Amino acid sequence: MATYEDSGVNIDAGNLLVKKIKSIVKRTDRREVLGGLGGFGALFELPAGYSEPVLVAGSDGVGTKLQLAFMSNIHNSIGVDLVAMSVNDILVQGAEPLFFLDYFSCGKLSVDIAESVIQGISDGCKYSGCSLIGGETAEMPGMYGEGKYDLAGFAVGIVEKSKILNGNTIVKGDLLLGLASSGLHSNGYSLVRHILKKILGDDYVKKTQNLRLFDDSTLFDILMKPTKIYVNSVQKVLQTMHSEIHGIVHITGGGLIENIPRVLSSDLKVVLDSSNWIIPNVMTWLQKEGKISQREFFRVFNAGIGMVLIVNSQTSDVIRGILTEAGECVYEIGEVVQNHTDDLQIEII
Repeated sequence: MATYEDSGVNIDAGNLLVKKIKSIVKRTDRREVLGGLGGFGALFELPAGYSEPVLVAGSDGVGTKLQLAFMSNIHNSIGVDLVAMSVNDILVQGAEPLFFLDYFSCGKLSVDIAESVIQGISDGCKYSGCSLIGGETAEMPGMYGEGKYDLAGFAVGIVEKSKILNGNTIVKGDLLLGLASSGLHSNGYSLVRHILKKILGDDYVKKTQNLRLFDDSTLFDILMKPTKIYVNSVQKVLQTMHSEIHGIVHITGGGLIENIPRVLSSDLKVVLDSSNWIIPNVMTWLQKEGKISQREFFRVFNAGIGMVLIVNSQTSDVIRGILTEAGECVYEIGEVVQNHTDDLQIEII
């Protein structure tokens, strides 16, 4: 007699996982959460206080940074990355994250690994003030190699319609404030692994776990540091200086070069001065060892800047002070100028 488990799907393991993570998920609850984990759908009541509420949704993954998690068997920090990538994305439109859902798919479910990942997701939700209200764990034999899994995350936030940030108030003379990243975040890891393999060989993960190039941290610890979540500090400045914030940019895939122009009208460009901020040693080391051109470097990596606020130059010092007090390392990295050509809308000097 054939059973589902004979085909590689263990329903009991899935049920055990749900049981183990209920308390992990519960600690992220906001008062708007209705019901609990395990239903067919998650219920969330819109918060009060909005006259024209608009929901903002975002979805993302963590890319090939997962490969380092597989090789090292460290899985909790990758969950923080998953939340960060989505909540930071919806933040740029002025949205407060409300709730988050995750999708975890694998060939054979390891309850311990999945629990570790979801613990990280729960941590990320706590950092960003949103509730982990549901998700999906899919066991799909034959789709993934042994010990491998994939992740996707989905964040929903809310913003007053009149306070949506879309870059349409950006003008010539505005200044760009860059918020320091915590590291590489979750982008560029295919190139990172290519460089490490070229330098250190196929067992580069094992070697990076003991290699110290810059300080007391191992190279591996630096590479696996989770993506910084900017929700609390940016929301704080939006609450008091909203009209002075003309645009926000999350520096993800495409780096500074491709992300900043996304909020600019065609008649504007930005000029960045790379001497105005600190580029992390690990990134300059990767650029040197990988022989990466300057343009490619700023197109692949965040170069030490995880979030950019484009602000009124007259109030930039006040905004910078609020962000600094909220714990951010803030740099004035450039300004908005007139665009006289149809070329790329960003210049880095």
